[in-house]
Amino acid sequence: MNTVTFSRLAKAAIPALAAMALAACAEQEEKTYEADAEDLSGGELIVTEQDPAAVEVDIPETEMTMVPGGEVKAQESEAPEAEVPPAG
Repeated sequence: MNTVTFSRLAKAAIPALAAMALAACAEQEEKTYEADAEDLSGGELIVTEQDPAAVEVDIPETEMTMVPGGEVKAQESEAPEAEVPPAG
């Protein structure tokens, strides 16, 4: 009698376990994120008062240019390694 009960239980449990395994592998919904803030500036630049204790910084006016990806890799491989002075 135990064999018959176990057989019925196994027949019912196997499909249930298979369904749970499929449910665990199912794709989850993508989360959407929304900001809880609203831009009220109208796109205008917000200027703050100058700090009298601020340190003045001179920024060089060098024109920026793009470097192709192949040149960057070549420069990295050609760069000499930094020499480390012996300890002591």
